[in-house]
Amino acid sequence: MPQITKKSDEFDVSRYFLHLLDEDKDLSSGIAAIKTLLWILEKKQFGTIHILDTTMREAVAAMRQTDLSIAAIVSAGELFCRFITLSLDDKHMEECRQIMLNRGKIFLTKLLNSRQVIAQQAQRFISDGCRILTHSRSRVVLKALIAASKNKKSFHVYVTQGGTGNSGEEMVEDLQSAGIDCTLILDSATGYVMESVDFVMVGAEAVVESGGIINRIGSYTMGLCAREMKKPFYVLAESFKFSRLYPLNQRDLPNEYKYSRKHLNDVAKVHPLVDYTPPAYITLLFTDLGILTPSAVSDELIKLYM
Repeated sequence: MPQITKKSDEFDVSRYFLHLLDEDKDLSSGIAAIKTLLWILEKKQFGTIHILDTTMREAVAAMRQTDLSIAAIVSAGELFCRFITLSLDDKHMEECRQIMLNRGKIFLTKLLNSRQVIAQQAQRFISDGCRILTHSRSRVVLKALIAASKNKKSFHVYVTQGGTGNSGEEMVEDLQSAGIDCTLILDSATGYVMESVDFVMVGAEAVVESGGIINRIGSYTMGLCAREMKKPFYVLAESFKFSRLYPLNQRDLPNEYKYSRKHLNDVAKVHPLVDYTPPAYITLLFTDLGILTPSAVSDELIKLYM
């Protein structure tokens, strides 16, 4: 397992973070970020809360340098640090560290169960004979669909390719392995398929303050099409993806969220990896905090950061 050293904290943090993701392909970048921060809390000594806070921020900054979902890393890191440092006045540093360790483990345990909670919430919306459209590969959507199949429900899933890479193909392979009928379609076939499905079900890389989502490129197009054809558009997302961002349009998303790091200096020549779907196109969000309307997200964010 990679070790932290005084001379290369940033390098080792990134290496540990990437090692976790390489070791468990089903692990999301947000959960990996929280595990990395918890590991730092266990392994390092801190003289003051300020030093601890600075170290955690530097660790999040190091993980942001990797070519993974920036949105999930940032939101998960902020929520974790907020949760573990609440109400620590008048306590010695070592006592504070033990309290934070215990809180961090509780926080992680709760989040590790979040996909199961969300999958259970989605069950009553997945009925026998229904046809579902999903975008690319989402771990939490996959969990919900497999749970429905295990409950003896028979349905068909249309899966988009999801742009570059083979994420759509991976989703289809996972569904087929679970015995679920599915069809891989081109992203450009979304409009053609939309009229024959009952609803859309997608994941998210982040849920922003407005109740909109940041997700793999093509999600916005799918939302537009679903609204035009009056099809429900459901989002499945864990609460650690709730982010204090308030984009108004696609240009409002920071470039580091939209492009890989190697292309940040010349974004005009590459396509974005994610897009923003406004809340007007989203019917419901299934989260471990409950089933929410987009307008309820800002209230939940306030509770999370209180």
